[in-house]
Amino acid sequence: MSKSLIIVESPAKTKTLKRFLGRDFQVLASMGHVRDLPKSKLGVDIENDFTPSYTNIRERLQTLKELKKAVEGAKQVYLASDPDREGEAIAWHLSQALKLEHPLRIEFNEITESAVRSALARPRQIDLPRVNAQQARRVLDRLVGYKLSPLLWKKVQRNLSAGRVQSVAVRLICEREREIQAFAPVEYWSLTARLTPQTSVSPFEARLIERRGEKIELHNQAEAEAVIHALKEASYAVRKIRQRQQKRNAAPPFITSTLQQEAARKLGFSARRTMSLAQQLYEGVELGADGHIGLITYMRTDSVRVASEAQAEAREFIQETYGESYVPAQPRQFRSRGKVQDAHEAIRPTSIRRRPESVEAFLDRDQLRLYRLIWQRFVASQMEPAVYDIVTVDIAALDYLFRAVGSTLKFPGFTIVYTEGRDEQQPESDEDNPALPRLSEGESLDLLALTPRQHFTEPPPRYTEPTLVKALEEKGIGRPSTYATILSTILERGYVEMADKKFHPTELGFVVTDMLVKHFPNIMDVQFTAGVEDHLDDIEEGSLDWIQLLRDFYAPFEETLNRAQNEIEAVKVAPKETDIPCPNCGKNMVIRRSRFGEFLGCSGYPECKTILKHEKDAGIPCPKEGCSGRIMERKSKKKRTFYGCTRYPECDFVSWDKPLDRACPDCGAYLVEKKGRSPAIACSSPACAYRESVQTPENQMSGVGS
Repeated sequence: MSKSLIIVESPAKTKTLKRFLGRDFQVLASMGHVRDLPKSKLGVDIENDFTPSYTNIRERLQTLKELKKAVEGAKQVYLASDPDREGEAIAWHLSQALKLEHPLRIEFNEITESAVRSALARPRQIDLPRVNAQQARRVLDRLVGYKLSPLLWKKVQRNLSAGRVQSVAVRLICEREREIQAFAPVEYWSLTARLTPQTSVSPFEARLIERRGEKIELHNQAEAEAVIHALKEASYAVRKIRQRQQKRNAAPPFITSTLQQEAARKLGFSARRTMSLAQQLYEGVELGADGHIGLITYMRTDSVRVASEAQAEAREFIQETYGESYVPAQPRQFRSRGKVQDAHEAIRPTSIRRRPESVEAFLDRDQLRLYRLIWQRFVASQMEPAVYDIVTVDIAALDYLFRAVGSTLKFPGFTIVYTEGRDEQQPESDEDNPALPRLSEGESLDLLALTPRQHFTEPPPRYTEPTLVKALEEKGIGRPSTYATILSTILERGYVEMADKKFHPTELGFVVTDMLVKHFPNIMDVQFTAGVEDHLDDIEEGSLDWIQLLRDFYAPFEETLNRAQNEIEAVKVAPKETDIPCPNCGKNMVIRRSRFGEFLGCSGYPECKTILKHEKDAGIPCPKEGCSGRIMERKSKKKRTFYGCTRYPECDFVSWDKPLDRACPDCGAYLVEKKGRSPAIACSSPACAYRESVQTPENQMSGVGS
């Protein structure tokens, strides 16, 4: 008896689906895309309405051969690629490559038996407008990349690339750096009074805010000291007390971009690492006797919508676990920001009853940390808000007014499970202030100290991964599902560098950005790039023809490109010099780039042609006695990080653990930073048991299982 065939993208999904569906179905994987534009040529017929010339991907030829054989004996073929634009395009490419006559398209937001059987009960045809939106994006990006990249090779250096989204991301980083460089700090001072009620010693702090009813600004030390002198003999009394109740609502469940941001803040994950782990949790893991189970819903989504069944399960779980007072009267609903591409659910656990601690034995450390984050965020999102009592106290002293704000947590609400992380320079709220002692209006206070503090206005902070992802999302640049690739690309091309987890543009990044902004202002315009995303949404909705979008874009782009070929003068970017001496001639090595990545070349080239691998300086002197070398971060053949000395082979120091420039307080040997499930700083000597625990972002997470 013939079986129905289900084709999914990933082989990890096949195990779960086979367990659900039994012998009536054969489940195979396409391994992602099976066709694409050719690598060696443009692959787009500009003269014939931008017709793309797709070819079968070489690495998928054997897969296609196996799929064709399975199709021949199948009763029905179901295309179950991922539930997004890219997945729809994969389904269409499969139907073309396999010459399917009547394929049915199914999609499911979570890999659970109920979701899969529900999808099989409601199959549909391939959504061609959605496919065309993906084709428009693919062709548009190919036109920009294939036309601009060779121009950069010719005018700047080889192996560079430009892109509709990546180049705008680099522009944001470069513009932020120039803001920082141009920033002129302005001095200002604050004055804080440390006070206590006369009836008890209960110190609290109040900040000077007004003089004679007007906001006061202290510009320098002299002005601050003048106020201190005026207040030398002043008496302090409570003028006014205001009390209010403030609620803090839980954040919505994760979407792709917020998951990337929070995983970077709390777990230190890159966007690429986050998406890789989320993919594994979505596709499923072996849970012992329970078999292969998908733990989270689909991780590429713009929507904060939650299925009513999942809300009901969460509310029941919260009542059982935390009590009725933590369950809102009505299920919490969230509104998605801006235009949402897909109507898929937010990222949540497939079952709220699958607590992080119950699956801990089956997940690796990072899978567990991400699953816990998703689980906590979703549970918290369906809970009552936290309630704070906020007290604001105005304190008079002569013509001056001080203000103290105190906060007391009245009801913890969702905060017993989870609180959202914060970005750098994000201001604190009134809820973050400590509680004030009990005070009454007219009450006299004793002054314990008047403390002046010098401050300077600060420049805007450099982008981190979470803040750059947030900026891209807010400006409508690209899609959250592409951010991980964008960030990796701009680093690999050498346009930016990471230092202290912040993006720093390189000289190459400035040169390329300035060139593209000057000669291709539309491509580099944030509004234009965001507008393209809106047009792709219009194509998906069927209100815009994808060929027309390409026509409208290409005509002015080609004209600008032709003009730029003649106007742009070649620019040579000087390689970055290092303090590493050439082993042959003694001159300093410089960092150069090839199509294989960065390498060290002698600054004496072409007279000296010495090249070395480019390794990251760990910033630590070699701990081996008598060695003057430095420790470098290196990669093994299996891409595992280890640490070795620059004076190898004269010095044979090597370590999997990162050595520290600190001596063990017990025995004097050097300390090392140990990774793993329990990060620690430990002694390098096997005979010494000295160990320090390390505070990690995960340690600081609140709630169940943390």
